[in-house]
Amino acid sequence: MRPGGVRSFALELARGPGDAYRGGERLCGRVLLEVAAPLRVLALEVAARGGAVTHWLEGRSVGVNAVSSDYAAAETYLRRRQLLLRGTGETTTLPPGRHEFPFSFQLPPTLVTSFEGKHGSVRYCIKATLHRPWVPARRTRKVFTVIEPVDINTPALLAPQAGAREKIARSWYSNRGLVSLSAKIDRKGYTPGEVIPVFAEIDNGSTRPVLPRAAVVQTQTFMARGARKQKRAVVASLSGEPVGPGRRALWQGRALRIPPVGPSILHCRVLHVDYALKVCVDIPGSSKLLLELPLVIGTIPLHPFGSRSSSVGSHASFLMDWGLGILPERPEAPPEYSEVVPDEEVAAMEQSLLPLLQDPDMSMEGPFFAYIQEFRYRPPPLYSEEDPNPPSEARRPRCMTC
Repeated sequence: MRPGGVRSFALELARGPGDAYRGGERLCGRVLLEVAAPLRVLALEVAARGGAVTHWLEGRSVGVNAVSSDYAAAETYLRRRQLLLRGTGETTTLPPGRHEFPFSFQLPPTLVTSFEGKHGSVRYCIKATLHRPWVPARRTRKVFTVIEPVDINTPALLAPQAGAREKIARSWYSNRGLVSLSAKIDRKGYTPGEVIPVFAEIDNGSTRPVLPRAAVVQTQTFMARGARKQKRAVVASLSGEPVGPGRRALWQGRALRIPPVGPSILHCRVLHVDYALKVCVDIPGSSKLLLELPLVIGTIPLHPFGSRSSSVGSHASFLMDWGLGILPERPEAPPEYSEVVPDEEVAAMEQSLLPLLQDPDMSMEGPFFAYIQEFRYRPPPLYSEEDPNPPSEARRPRCMTC
């Protein structure tokens, strides 16, 4: 048994450790306190905290001395406090046994996704503090995760991304030819687990083979006191086949799958998490040719119905721009009537209409037989690009005032 008669003091949230919260939801849980003997308590409070912090050191030399600059910044998103046992100056005696104290907090409508980086983090936690007379305060804490929704079903994130770059391959101050690169993806927003179809064209006009590659790169940017610190990491990559001298290669939708990564963080003043698709060409003896297309990793996947029309339309124009969807130059002529309706069916129809034709009350000039003659017995006209009945040149043009 621990001193003071407290057997256990813990926090328990209504959701499991693997569940995440978002802005505007309620954070519910309870404080569990088990005592072995009557316990005098001054107050019991619960506090919820959350925010972003950045910190790093940069060293520089001043003469023979080394000076380090300290960069730090912080931003608070959540600060809530609730008293479960009010401290009125008088103690409250709790009987031996197990006690539960429920609590509930309303989270702010807008939060930043939890994040852990080398020079900064975004963390959320809840802490319970037990105050007793003449005894140091007892504390316990629990961390919870926040994931803010990033919806990729917006026009800006559904728009195709494209770019082109070229470079003259040089070696020992001599030109070895021009290498050009163009790449395109069908949209800007993706979610983890999706596949990015990469369309690219590599034209190697140099005298050496080149190697095309593509990668999804995460960039963490930490900010403090007007300075920036960045850290990059490759989260997915693919490599193509070498392109020989004077040859051209096409990527018609090379698949690049996004692994389970955190979403983009774009609305924090002290740190950012950005993603980009980098397509590069390794040129021997020269620096590589690099093309970068921005990406946004979201949490709400592409809607199967709401954005289907816009995504299909953009995808169609996307394919047409790259020559992957070619419309026919000339429309196909309609088929002959005899190819569609067999002669036996026509004969059977004539026999079924024979009694009606022999009826003296039925006239061939009625609307019923006009419909039959127009659409049943006459085949559709043959397709022709030239007018079969051109206007006569000898015909005098009609006066507009007549």
